[in-house]
Amino acid sequence: MKNLFAKLLMIVVVSGSIFSCSSNDDPDPIIPPTEAVIENLDNGIMQGNLTENYTLNASTQYNLTGQFTIANGASLTIPAGTTIVADAGGTEVYIGVLKGGQIFINGNPANPVVMSSAAGDPGDWGGLTICGDATTTAGVDATAEVGGFIYGGTNDSDSSGNISYLQIVGTGAQINSESQYNGVSFYAVGSGTVVNNVAVINGADDGVEFFGGTVSVSNLYLENNDDDSIDWTEGWSGGIDTAYISHTVSGFSTVFEGDKDNANPTFDNITAISTVGGTALQFKKQSGGTITGLSLSGYDTDLDMKDGGALSNVVFENSITPVLSGEDGDSDFYTLNGANVAPTVDLSDFDWVDTDLTIGNNILQGTVSGTVTLDAGIDYVLNSSYIVQDGGKLIIPAGTKITARDGGTGVYIAVLKGGQIEINGTSDSPVVIASENSEPGDWGGLTICGEATTSAGVDATAEVGGFIYGGTNDTDDSGHIRYLVIKGTGAQINSESQYNGVSFYAVGSNTEVENVSVINGADDGVEFFGGTVAATNLYLENNDDDSIDWTEEWSGSVTNAYISHTIAGFSTVFEGDKDNANPTFTNITAISTVGGTGLQFKKQSGGSITGLHLTGYDVDLDMKDGGALSNVQIEGADADATLINGETTKYTLNSGNDATPLDISGWTWKDANL
Repeated sequence: MKNLFAKLLMIVVVSGSIFSCSSNDDPDPIIPPTEAVIENLDNGIMQGNLTENYTLNASTQYNLTGQFTIANGASLTIPAGTTIVADAGGTEVYIGVLKGGQIFINGNPANPVVMSSAAGDPGDWGGLTICGDATTTAGVDATAEVGGFIYGGTNDSDSSGNISYLQIVGTGAQINSESQYNGVSFYAVGSGTVVNNVAVINGADDGVEFFGGTVSVSNLYLENNDDDSIDWTEGWSGGIDTAYISHTVSGFSTVFEGDKDNANPTFDNITAISTVGGTALQFKKQSGGTITGLSLSGYDTDLDMKDGGALSNVVFENSITPVLSGEDGDSDFYTLNGANVAPTVDLSDFDWVDTDLTIGNNILQGTVSGTVTLDAGIDYVLNSSYIVQDGGKLIIPAGTKITARDGGTGVYIAVLKGGQIEINGTSDSPVVIASENSEPGDWGGLTICGEATTSAGVDATAEVGGFIYGGTNDTDDSGHIRYLVIKGTGAQINSESQYNGVSFYAVGSNTEVENVSVINGADDGVEFFGGTVAATNLYLENNDDDSIDWTEEWSGSVTNAYISHTIAGFSTVFEGDKDNANPTFTNITAISTVGGTGLQFKKQSGGSITGLHLTGYDVDLDMKDGGALSNVQIEGADADATLINGETTKYTLNSGNDATPLDISGWTWKDANL
């Protein structure tokens, strides 16, 4: 694609203005008379109030030097290929179509109309504002927050003209602490106004915003607008068909912001991609809409019901399911399962837009529906959720390194029921997935969902991601994991739940797991939710909660595990919960330099352990809910333990905890870094 800004900088820009313009605190500006406005247009200068019909000349370079408005009864026609360079004059430079005026922007794919400041920096100028005669909850003849323009009436089919193939850059000048101009503002614009193929790039506020009205827009390209990409309020009832939205600069607000009353606008084929996290959809008050064909990638929060509005206000088609992921005051946050699908709109569909935007081949986000094989020669960035769908397969070759963005619960890898992952590390070239600083809770971790049995039943819902898991096939195969090092996991979902380093949900026995290192997790190292999978050679270091956790009648095994605790405040080495399906543990070494609890069994949980070595723990065994010691078999017998003085469930093991420590001197792969 062409570089718009380089092209504009080569244009000789007329400097200064022969007419004065006011600031917000100055007296009214001196408005040039009609003759002067026309004369200036003939000379490539745009300023003043146009009171008659006028057509620009595509071969003329126009300079927008101040406020340019199109009066009631007048029209401005802008032919294909016209370029308008706006002075970087902030709020004093904008184009406004007043109520009853019309603008006809007639670009085409080969020759779009371009409006931009020379540098194209956010906030350089105001943007384009259109005022119509359609309905708005603000009433008839309301006053706009920008320009003090009058808008709103009773004619929902009102026409303010048409816009086709417009690129607008560097808008969003700051009016006051509460208001800014947008790329394009639609104030009560009616459905008779035709708007298609509009690109808004580098806006300091919203890309497009609708204040009531009934206008619809098709084919929107919105790149790095600092506030909301698409914003609406005052009962806008139009729609958007096809939008590509990208965020590569941090600190923006949202993809969508809906506010106030819900007139149910519609959105079809919306693709939004972020490389910097952030929030995707936000609905304030009672706002809502109907959304079809949604694809979100890279956002930390998919949906924010800002003021606790009813989730039913937002209707998702295409099997998207909101799953509550957090709460903060009046806000409810949701993950949208089913929104992390392949883009519904492609960047190449907007080849008429001048932009240098590329989404590199090293970004991992979205979904895997076929077979995807990564390249060990590429340094990947896990930017968002990366989900292997039913029937999909993700192959990660030896030596691959994946840096997980520090995005909390918005960043994880998940293998859904029916999908597979093949991690093919070796002792010399393990696979490493870690955040840059490997701090606990930086990102989610790896979750695998299978079809084996679990006491939660068939098609249970996971506490992380709302994923579906569980079936009747205990020999189910979700792939294999060999030589994996994973660091900095355990992002907090809510007060009750966190991601683990690796979560196994009803994973079957034909899934191979061997040589896995989980370091610095904010929750568990590994956790098993039912299933029959076995794991061999686990290295688990400083995971804040439990090193090995299981529930829902997991009946698999762990052979050879080395567990290290050097940071105080962790939970346990083992945590078994609920009914006892007697998982087996062979050659378990756990060493603490900071005390703590070794083995904990809740409810009726238990297991069979041989080759146990515990050193440095204050409590060897905690039968948390008074379960029988016979549930825990150590070296083929009931746990031989004595209650600690003053305790009712905590024990010291008299024997069976002093096996020869596991020799991991050959596990040189376990500490591999990015």
